[in-house]
Amino acid sequence: MIRIIEFTVSQIKNRDFRFDKKVSTSYVVGIALSKIACLIRGLAYANKIIFIGKGTKVLARKQLNLKSKNVELGKYCTLDNLSKEGITIGDNFKLGDFSKVIASGTIRDIGKGILIGNNVAIGEYSYIGGAGGVVIGNDCIIGQYFSLHPENHKYSNKEYLIREQGVSRKGIRIGNNCWIGAKVTICDGVCIGDNCVIAAGSVLTKSFGENSLIGGVPAKHIKQTYE
Repeated sequence: MIRIIEFTVSQIKNRDFRFDKKVSTSYVVGIALSKIACLIRGLAYANKIIFIGKGTKVLARKQLNLKSKNVELGKYCTLDNLSKEGITIGDNFKLGDFSKVIASGTIRDIGKGILIGNNVAIGEYSYIGGAGGVVIGNDCIIGQYFSLHPENHKYSNKEYLIREQGVSRKGIRIGNNCWIGAKVTICDGVCIGDNCVIAAGSVLTKSFGENSLIGGVPAKHIKQTYE
């Protein structure tokens, strides 16, 4: 049974997969049954080959573009695709439980959209907004409580309340092969180069080039990841 499941997972992930020897057969079977239920839920709810966890909502389904296979949305997530360009997701994507990916902040002025590359995993309790546009490159690993905010409120006109002054949008771009720690916040207009590492708890208000180790509040360049 375990060998059959390992073979199936290897085919889906397009790479060799083996369980740790200490993982029991009953544990593996439990996981397999849970994944089957998620796949059935995806077919029924989103009409796509996608694994959807219990309590998860997929809104504006026609604007969800799955590049290929193995997309997994955890339990009690929200994926709202309403936007000008929708949400595009590459191969081998995983969204942690209780996370939200919201392409538009308001239906009065819908957002640009979100593009996520191949082999991206995002931890639990994360929030990604897509109002100003978001691009996440290939092969990125991202910790829990991650948040992206590609939009800012205007506030310079004292004659009006802040909520009445509208917003500005520049977008956010994250390069390939980045490791982003837990509780990282990235603000509008920030671009991150390839091969970057961002320390847990950092708040990014400016852009950083490739091969950067980044950390702090506000975040600063610490050193190069590759010498």
